[in-house]
Parts: sequence; C-alpha cells; structure tokens
Amino acid sequence: MDMFIKVLFLVIFFAVMIGVGVYCRRQATDVNGFVLGNRSVGPWLTAFAFGTSYFSAVIFVGYAGQFGWRFGLASTWIGLGNAFIGSLLAWNILGRRTRVMTQHLDSATMPDFFCKRYDSKALKIAASVIIFVFLIPYTASLYNGLSRLFNMAFGIPYTYCVLAMAVLTGVYVVLGGYMATAINDFIQGIIMLGGIVAVIVAVMNVHGGLSETIALLSRESATTSGGNILNGAYTSFFGPDILSLIGVVILTSLGTWGLPQMVQKFYAIKSEKSISTGTIVSTFFAIIVAGGCYFLGGFGRLFGEMGQDGKPVGGYDAVIPTMLENLSPILIGIVVILVLSASMSTLSSLVLTSSSVLTLDFINPVFFGKKAMDEKKKVLWMRVFIVFFIAVSAVIAIVQVQSPVLFISQMMGVSWGALAGAFLAPFLYGLYMRRVPKAAVWANYVLGVGISMASFICNLMGVTFENPVLEYFRSPINAGMLAMLAGIVITPVITLIAPAKDKERQNQIFACYDKKVTVSYKQAIEEGMEEAAPETQPEPKPAAKPAAKSSGSAKKRKKTKTR
Repeated sequence: MDMFIKVLFLVIFFAVMIGVGVYCRRQATDVNGFVLGNRSVGPWLTAFAFGTSYFSAVIFVGYAGQFGWRFGLASTWIGLGNAFIGSLLAWNILGRRTRVMTQHLDSATMPDFFCKRYDSKALKIAASVIIFVFLIPYTASLYNGLSRLFNMAFGIPYTYCVLAMAVLTGVYVVLGGYMATAINDFIQGIIMLGGIVAVIVAVMNVHGGLSETIALLSRESATTSGGNILNGAYTSFFGPDILSLIGVVILTSLGTWGLPQMVQKFYAIKSEKSISTGTIVSTFFAIIVAGGCYFLGGFGRLFGEMGQDGKPVGGYDAVIPTMLENLSPILIGIVVILVLSASMSTLSSLVLTSSSVLTLDFINPVFFGKKAMDEKKKVLWMRVFIVFFIAVSAVIAIVQVQSPVLFISQMMGVSWGALAGAFLAPFLYGLYMRRVPKAAVWANYVLGVGISMASFICNLMGVTFENPVLEYFRSPINAGMLAMLAGIVITPVITLIAPAKDKERQNQIFACYDKKVTVSYKQAIEEGMEEAAPETQPEPKPAAKPAAKSSGSAKKRKKTKTR
C-alpha cells in the first residue's frame, strides 16, 4: 500500500507534465514561439518560471544539506538573499529594461544580445561556447540530488532514476518548448510551495516541535578554523563562519543576474502588469521555497552522523535524504514530487536555453553563414540539441556519482561562477550604460571563466594554500563571488579608459527607452493635476460643458510618459 501511494503520485505527475507538452505543441512551430512563447507569457507564469528555474534539487539536497550543516540556522540568510537580491532586485533592476531592449534588438538569447548590443559576432560565438560548456555540469548536478531521494523512497538504482527523469523532461520540452515549460513550471511551483511547508512541519515534529528542535540544535558546538569552541553557534544569528556565509549569499543571489536561463525569463514578459505582479509573486515564492529549504537544512546535524573529519557520514548530499527517510509514505511521496518538480523545471529551462543558444548563436552563424536556416530547421535543430544536452548531462551524472571530489554544490558552484562571472557585468551595464566597449565584455569572459576554472583545478588536484585569502577563494563558491564582483568593478574602469566609439549606434540602441506611451492617471500622477480638478465638476455655464465633456474626468484623462 505504501509503495502504491508513492507510485500513484508519480504517475499522476508525469501524466500532467506530458499532457501539457502535447497541449502546447501548436505554439512551438517557430523560433519565437519555441524559445520565448511569442513574448506573451503572463505575470504568474513568468514569476513561477523564474522561481522554479532558480530552485532545484541542487538547492534542496545539495546546498541546503551542505550549508545547513556548516552554518546551522544562519543558512536561512541564503534563502532570504535569494528572495530579496536574486528575485526582488533582479525584477526591479533587470526586468523592464531587459524586455524593452531585447525586443528592440530582436534578440532571443543572451549571446545574441551581446552580439547586437556590442556589435560583435565574436562575442556572440564565445558566449555560446561558454554557455554550452558550463551549463552541462549544472544540468548533471540536478540528476544527482533527485536520484538520491528516489533511491531512498523506492529503492530504485541511481542509473534508472537518471534515465527516467531525462526521458520525461525531454518529452514535454521537445513537444511544447517554452510555453510547455512555463505552464509546467507553474504547476510544479504550486507543488513546491505546499510541499516545503508540509515537510518542515513533519521534520520539526520528529523532535517535538520547533522550540524543542531549536533547543537540541543549540547544544551542538562548532570549532572555528583557529581551534576555538563556539557553543550554540548553529542557532546564532550569523552562524560559525560569517565570511563563508556571505560568499554563498552573493553567489546564489547576485549570480542569477548573469545566468542565461534566468535572464531569458524577462525576454518573454507580456506587459507592464506582468513585471509588477511577477516581482511580488517571485519574491514570495523565493521566501517560502528557498528560505524553507535552507531553514530545514539548518537542522541537519540532528539527523546525520558526523564523521571524524567533521563532515556528515555519506557526504553533504546525504544530509537531507537522511532527515526524510523516516517520514510517512505520503510525506515521502510529497517530498519526491516536490524535488522532482524543482529539478524538472530547472532541467527544462537549462536544456531549452542550451539548445537555443547553440542553434541560433553557434550552428547557424558558423556553419550556415549567409544562407541562414529557416524557422522550421531552427526549431528542428533545437529539438535535436535538447535531446543531446539531456543525454550528455545524464551520462555525466551517472559517471559523477562515483567521484568523491565533485559533490552537488561544487558542480553548481563552478557553473554559476563561470557563467555569472562572465555575463553579469556586461549584461547589467549593457542595459544602463551607453559607452561600454567590447574590451570590457572580453575582460569579463576571461575573468569569469579563468577564476572559476582555477578554483576547479585546485580542488580537483587537492591544492591548498597557506595564505588565508587564497585558501578562501579556492572554494568554487567564493571564487564565483570574486569573479562576479571583479567584473562589476573592472567594467566601468575599462569604459573610462577605452569607451565605445560609435555614439550614433549607441543612441539608436538606447532610443527604445525614450519611446512615449500613454497611461491613465491611476497609473501615473501628473504634476499639477489638482489644478485641473475643477474641470471634473458640473459647470453652470453652458459653454463650459463641452470642454468638460471633451476633456473627461481626471480619472480618465491620459498623459504621456516615458518608459
């Protein structure tokens, strides 16, 4: 009976996901429909697509397990940073400008944006290669976290879990493209919201409730790098290692501003209302899901067994599954669907981004040149590459599980660091600064990839440093933070030294922000509006009535405003 309940949940879930893919297949006939949903995705779908692409099994299993173990309840700050920096600020600073400029430039991908914004096909090709290389390990890490939970819940071997997830995700993305992904993200997001709340309540009840569980955790002591003992550190405000905590918050929060699969959600925004609604919804979603995941992971030490090296037995990736293995069959079924939803939504976003970038920004310009592919061929190539990306990442995931070096968070840290380090600054400044030169973009590419790969090689070869600063940045997480912050600093410096020369072209690009739109007073209040108020009152003079009628009430009067 227990197994029947779990299997029933899975069958219903998979049937709905594939059904949505079949339903959306008619909208995925050309590039605009397949990649951007015809730029007509509403506020709720856009907000949930952003949130579910943000949070996956990497967060729930890998990051929540590792950083909950290291920082205790202070790891909740990571989730709050994701909500307010990675969602709220991202929507406010990037959302509208991204939507306006990418439509003005007729850009469907991030490499294409760099090409048209900075007038360089070489930047476009280089960006597509970076995305191709560094999204694959990120994609592979999704399988890892999910498959560990499947093994715990069903006893199914890891390899079969990976293959099943790969096939099912591939089916609905290949069929329905971005719109199928967005609708499924909305469904999966609802599951994630309800699931994380139910799981937290159930786990807290294992030790008698929230207060008792926190009291137990407060008895755990931490040892600093200097050998000092900190009592109650895992229930303190900033935890036992605030510097490392800051690095994680910056990478996982600010990093989303430069990830192509996240930024591309802004390309498909339908209207102004979608931005305001999407900002609120995605922030709320992040508070519940990300905050809940890291809060739950903060109690990992009460459930896992610590080894002699101070790390959990079985590794960081085993912390969350260990916390959940004794829950009721229904709750385990909810957990599996929760993490499956998180993983499949992110996986679909990643493979759609990877395939579109490789097709539009590499294959088409490099191999077809002036004889560009027609719409049907482009969509066909993207579907082929979706299958290719899913297959390659699945193979890496199966091979990687045997590696003792690269656990989930390391794989994700390398990918995030390289992508965000390379793209965040040139994309952000490209939306706001007219004079950014190509040299600044190239510098960001080199720094982002170079710093992240240096960290990766040091960890792979077991290199350590006596210098505390170098040792701090040896971590893929901290290296990614360094790459992003370095790009933000050097881009304006290079702009001052070697500004872009084609001012006329820059003015044409930024002209999209100067277009006028007409809005009502309920959307924007005009200065001096109170002086016109008497016109809305009945006038005794017959001559005044036509004027009042033609101008209308203050509520209906229109004004011109620059967006």
